[in-house]
Amino acid sequence: MEKRVKFKGLWLPILLVFPQFLITAIFFFYPAGQAIWQSLFIPDPFGLSMQWVGLGNFEFLLADRYYRASFFTTAVFSILVTVVSMGVALYLAVLADRLVKGSGTYRTLLIWPYAVAPAVAGVLWLFMFNTRVGVVTWYLGLLGYDWNHVLNEGEAMGLVVVASAWGRISYNFLFFLAGLQAIPRSVIEAAAIDGAHFWTRFRTIVFPLLSPTTFFLLVVNIIYSFFETFGVIHTITSGGPQQATTILVYKVYADGFVGQDLGSSAAQSVILLAIVSLLTVIQFKYIERRVHY
Repeated sequence: MEKRVKFKGLWLPILLVFPQFLITAIFFFYPAGQAIWQSLFIPDPFGLSMQWVGLGNFEFLLADRYYRASFFTTAVFSILVTVVSMGVALYLAVLADRLVKGSGTYRTLLIWPYAVAPAVAGVLWLFMFNTRVGVVTWYLGLLGYDWNHVLNEGEAMGLVVVASAWGRISYNFLFFLAGLQAIPRSVIEAAAIDGAHFWTRFRTIVFPLLSPTTFFLLVVNIIYSFFETFGVIHTITSGGPQQATTILVYKVYADGFVGQDLGSSAAQSVILLAIVSLLTVIQFKYIERRVHY
């Protein structure tokens, strides 16, 4: 029998919801409204005057080939970060779920990277792959490979993808491990008795039952790769070389805070918000249909 909480009056539920609504309004709705309003103007860098241009900022952006190229860069970057972080996390979660001795220590060590801020993670990976004093670069040099992400666009993209995915593996690992432990053992044991091997059980039983967790992580990781990877890119490549790692969120910073083109930066923020919202709607509308609860 389903039980629901019912309030006799209207003021108590409003009072309970009001703090969260106030926080959302101050830190989300107000900044979003300001960005939409500023995208219709060309503000003075000193904030003394504003010139109305309507949709001129958006027309300028869509005509800029560097901005159009950042769409492709963002798509490649977000797909790689999502696939790498979720794939490695799922593999480690499967190993941790099967581990008997030392499982607590194993899980704790895998969770630690999640406590590292993106900017700090970027600095750590930058030190390891530094072209002069990096330990990984030195070992690659012994193998005959000249690593230089400062000049090589592919190496720069690979480095920021690995650094971004590394910090996200722990988060995905926690959810995958919880999902694996929630699967009834009797179902897996029955399949094993019927002669199904490990990969057959994983493909036909385990992974379909993990689909709610996988869907949730897919949405969260795409949003992460769009917004929260700014610190990694800023510390490692600063969007270079030749804007090869300039994703949409970093271009907002580069044009707004560095180039002082505040109107264009606000318009880019509006476009970025619209893209992420559209991707989220598409995921919930089409991909969720394949999720088994």
